[in-house]
Amino acid sequence: MSDTRDPERNRITARIGRVAQVSANMSGAVGARLAGKDEKAMAAALRAALGRSKGPLMKVAQLLSTIPDLLPQAYAEEFRKLQAHAPAMGWPFVQRRMRAELGEDWETKFRSFDRAAAAAASLGQVHRAAAHDGRVLACKLQYPDMASAVEADVGQLKTLLALFKSMDGSIDSSEAIEEVTERLREELDYARELKQMRLFALMLADEPAIRTPEPVEELSTRRLLTMTWLEGRGLMSWLEEPQEVRNRIAELLFKAWWGPMTHYGVIHGDPHLGNYALTANAERLHLLDFGCVRIFPPRFLEGVVGLYRGLKAEDMAQVAHAYEIWGFKNLNKDLIEALTLWARFIYGPLLEDRVRTIADKVSPAEYGRREAFEVRKRLKSLGPVLVPREFVFMDRAAIGLGAAFLHLRAELNFGRMFTESLDGFSVEALADRQATAVASVGL
Repeated sequence: MSDTRDPERNRITARIGRVAQVSANMSGAVGARLAGKDEKAMAAALRAALGRSKGPLMKVAQLLSTIPDLLPQAYAEEFRKLQAHAPAMGWPFVQRRMRAELGEDWETKFRSFDRAAAAAASLGQVHRAAAHDGRVLACKLQYPDMASAVEADVGQLKTLLALFKSMDGSIDSSEAIEEVTERLREELDYARELKQMRLFALMLADEPAIRTPEPVEELSTRRLLTMTWLEGRGLMSWLEEPQEVRNRIAELLFKAWWGPMTHYGVIHGDPHLGNYALTANAERLHLLDFGCVRIFPPRFLEGVVGLYRGLKAEDMAQVAHAYEIWGFKNLNKDLIEALTLWARFIYGPLLEDRVRTIADKVSPAEYGRREAFEVRKRLKSLGPVLVPREFVFMDRAAIGLGAAFLHLRAELNFGRMFTESLDGFSVEALADRQATAVASVGL
């Protein structure tokens, strides 16, 4: 697309404006540091600044807070408090966006279109509409100048993480930043998200109790994604339902996440609780957002499964080989032990053939904190440890999924479900399956 046809390309003037806005918001945090405030006060000031900045930087800060060991503990705790919701933009923005994407006559392409947004987040907002054939639609509109905001915010992010590294050199986050940046850029491409939506429909075709929206291609562009509207109650409204209902929801979430992972090497990288809805009696799970999807090299899954099997057999040579496959460098006995402390936490529920909760007597907010603290303490004497980029979203999504199970207080045989998902697993078969699926949706 040429510059004249794409006024919202990544522009230097828009980036400069965004940097100025964020810098002004950050002044309080900088002042806290200059005043010699302790780490907790600095973290609170920085969280407030990020909350005012909204946009990609706030989204990335939320994401980083869910990746154990990447941030100092005080900052991770504060960043977890950031709220994903943002005030919706008004009708003039909606009209400009829709005209730019579908033409001056855009309103004639719908039977109806709600002026008020049904939901708003850091990168865009959703409006309910109706098609001429009677289908209820969801129209996801991207906010203006997001490409410039992402590039500006990534620069600010690198500066922020350099500060953290100067305070705590246990983690080298350089590859993690590249991974987050690439996923953010992809998330702005709604044409790609449409294909990812089709990919999940394909991967979950044999799961009738799990549904994805149907994209409406003729009403979609790179900054407008139109899809069928899926009704349902949000996940958090089911927390007081009977145990068997909550268990069913957890089982559906497990299948929706681990099925694509072990069969295709694909994960939904943003297991935010707002991305799920359920129909009456939790009969069907609806997946609602496909902006953050990670397609792994098949060999990465060899590490995922190899680590599981090594831990189950207490075979440390196989465990170490899994870390090598994932890309961890300079492995030695102490580093392997530190990484395995975390691995036993992540894989723990999958290693036992019994009905259990994910983590007894641990709140969702505390899930993984004790283990992350201990791992960070050990890594301080070994660091800096380079976190391989593929590891970032695998780890983040596993923690998010575990937190959902904790909210639900689910009691299931997670080990047996995982064993079933590995039935017939081979890297070669996964590679063929992945290549066919990805090609069929045009990714």
